Amino acid sequence: MASALSDKLSRLVKQMRGQARITEDNVQEMLREVRMALLEADVALPVVRDFIARVKEKALGQEVVGSLNPGQALVGIVHRELVATMGEGVSDINLAAQPPAVILMAGLQGAGKTTTTAKLAKHLIDKRRKKVLTVSGDVYRPAAIEQLKTVTKQAGAEWFPSAPDQKPVDIALAALDHARKQYFDVLLVDTAGRLAIDEAMMREIKELHAAVKPVETLFVVDAMQGQDAVNTAKAFKEALPLTGVVLTKLDGDSRGGAALSVRQVTGAPIKFAGTSEKIDGLEVFDAERHAGRILGMGDIVALVEQVQAGVDMEAAQKLAAKVKGGGGFDLEDFLAQLRQMKQMGGLSTLMDKMPSQVQAKAGQVDLDKAERDIRRKEGIICSMTAAERRKPEIIKATRKRRIAAGAGVQVQEVNRLLNEFEQMQQMMKKMKGGGLMKMMRRMGGGKGGLPKLPF
Repeated sequence: MASALSDKLSRLVKQMRGQARITEDNVQEMLREVRMALLEADVALPVVRDFIARVKEKALGQEVVGSLNPGQALVGIVHRELVATMGEGVSDINLAAQPPAVILMAGLQGAGKTTTTAKLAKHLIDKRRKKVLTVSGDVYRPAAIEQLKTVTKQAGAEWFPSAPDQKPVDIALAALDHARKQYFDVLLVDTAGRLAIDEAMMREIKELHAAVKPVETLFVVDAMQGQDAVNTAKAFKEALPLTGVVLTKLDGDSRGGAALSVRQVTGAPIKFAGTSEKIDGLEVFDAERHAGRILGMGDIVALVEQVQAGVDMEAAQKLAAKVKGGGGFDLEDFLAQLRQMKQMGGLSTLMDKMPSQVQAKAGQVDLDKAERDIRRKEGIICSMTAAERRKPEIIKATRKRRIAAGAGVQVQEVNRLLNEFEQMQQMMKKMKGGGLMKMMRRMGGGKGGLPKLPF
């Protein structure tokens, strides 16, 4: 949906550039394009009709009559209405309850409930400093309990054991009792899903809800489901008092219609969005920023936050002090820089948050190949001895052949890496006077700077 809607609106803005004002004709033309983009994105038809009606009313109203730039004015209206449709502002988790606050995770099988449970645990640990316990009430899928155990460990939370021969309500109550006795702040209850809505599943989740009285009941939905997401959302809304929605796989090749449809159908705010498969790939959903992505404006705020989270400022300060003191920049430092780029989520994750114009210019660059190059360079450096990393000048022909064999690459790749390293070494020498620390602050210290990308 993002690229389709962005492309259509960009063309319309160009077409309307020479027009002096907004008229019924040019509004109709724009709305036709927007309607097609939304329907292609699998947004529910009632949601599309309501959205188009609101945009038309605002566009023909007094607020934009006589605008000197009607194309930009119309895009502004579409942006505001997208934000209104997805829910204005940010709606984080409500933990205002006597600990442990219980959060019930609901949704169909395959929507990503179990992984999202662990991601939410990590979010609550890192951002809210909470002690979190997870438990699986999915006694029907053999691997579900073990899967939750594994991802909970990755998140740094604690896991409460359950078994397939237990009843889900008994499991949840036992976990709640344990959470009270061990002074946990939050209990996350992962529930069973089905491939489709059925009476047994809805009855079970109603019983679970009544037993544990959750402070939050989150509906987890796959952003790639389209119209199916709307039907599922209706069924869960009728069965449970949903307090929020979590959209998963928002980073995939998704048409994204669920983001617009689910909010309107459930009446519950979208609280989180899954942005990658990594355990920290969960963002608090911000409708304004997501609308910016849909319209090709990018999400620079999220990009800067991602860079700030990925840059280790303590390590940067040590490197700056080392270079300034004449210690030199070696291959260990170069390896650390490559790993920081990986910590930021990789080039494709960074590019996803760039404005569409930047993405278009970068379209000629194969980002997957660029990321493979970073991993290859890491492998080459890891094939070196500690002495070779500290003193690259000792790496001659025999050593290069050994390093290449160890990394599974050609000797030319080792030469290429050493040439790149020498260039960076020269740049670091020029930054002895404190320039390096200024550069690192711009990358991670909130000045709005961004890392240099390979295009």
